[in-house]
Amino acid sequence: MAEITKDMLIAEIIRTKPEAANILMSHGMGCIGCPSSQMETLEQAAMVHGMDVEVLLNDLNK
Repeated sequence: MAEITKDMLIAEIIRTKPEAANILMSHGMGCIGCPSSQMETLEQAAMVHGMDVEVLLNDLNK
């Protein structure tokens, strides 16, 4: 499986690794199905939600 990077779109991450939806929601990112997830990178979403993108990446790539 390809490594998830901070430059990937949220929708792309979920297509690549469906279980990522649960991981993102466990971090408080509950709007993974919203329209902006189609155009927002993981880094942008982390910034908007006040999250550390490196922590997210670590959990997503376990």
